[in-house]
Amino acid sequence: MPSLKEIKNRISSVNSTRKITSAMKMVASSKLHHAQVMIENMLPYETMLEHILKSFLASEVDATTVYSVGRPVKRVALVVYSSNSSLCGGFNANVIKMMQHVVDEYRHLGKDNVIIYPVGRKVAEKAAKLGFSCAGDYSAMADKPSVNPCIDLAEALAGQFVAGEIDRVEMIYHHFKSAGSQILTRKTFLPIDVKSEIEFDDERDLSSHIATLEAQEYLRKKGRRATMSEKEEAKPLNDNFIVEPDMETVLSMLIPKLLHLMVYTALLDSIASEHAARMVAMQTATDNADELLRELNLQYNKSRQQAITNELLDIVGGSVNN
Repeated sequence: MPSLKEIKNRISSVNSTRKITSAMKMVASSKLHHAQVMIENMLPYETMLEHILKSFLASEVDATTVYSVGRPVKRVALVVYSSNSSLCGGFNANVIKMMQHVVDEYRHLGKDNVIIYPVGRKVAEKAAKLGFSCAGDYSAMADKPSVNPCIDLAEALAGQFVAGEIDRVEMIYHHFKSAGSQILTRKTFLPIDVKSEIEFDDERDLSSHIATLEAQEYLRKKGRRATMSEKEEAKPLNDNFIVEPDMETVLSMLIPKLLHLMVYTALLDSIASEHAARMVAMQTATDNADELLRELNLQYNKSRQQAITNELLDIVGGSVNN
């Protein structure tokens, strides 16, 4: 049985750890709120772009561009989003597992024909360790999300696709649904199916910072959970709407903007999911520390009482003997 000093030292150690996990939870909560604000600021642009593309597609369903034409797959690029740091539960492990699964699917193409674009230090380190071909270092994007690096990455991928250097591009990331739910997503980036992309279920709850599913379910039943507005029905352009020079040229200008948006949206989703996962992990660690402290304090009190009882017995026993 450990001594009182050992138990006391253990209590002090657990208390220190609890302060760290509690502070990290609050930091993650603050960063999550910031990421949610960034997503909210992006939504009006996304909504308008989707509305324009829907109207064009409703007018001319068979419109095609160089970005939507598929061909036999000989070379594949994977854009994989992870974090630069740990302590976020299974966030990085799930992404890496999905990446390995996709690479195994394309193993018949050869290892050199599957190129990884790692957005995040964790996936970059794992890809290098496994011997995968990596194209550049995009870890800075995971720390400070910005539009310009996303545009550069999207244009580089689109340029290689149009030139025939890459036949297919896929993205692997966590889609942020709410603070308590992040969905691991695998999405085809190129060749792009515009209709499928603008109909993708991108609903998010950006109002809640409550990390548990049970709490969110309670709020949903009480009607306090914010809901996203329903997407409007697309209507064909009327006869007075003239597209110049032609639909294909206009789409060739709009689709690159959609590609930029896809990379940027995936980055924001991944960052928000990372902070939500870290917040949940730190909350769990804090709860575990509280439970451990309760057990240690109980053990300390029992040991202290036992020591007092033994000392009293020694004193009483000595008095009787005398």
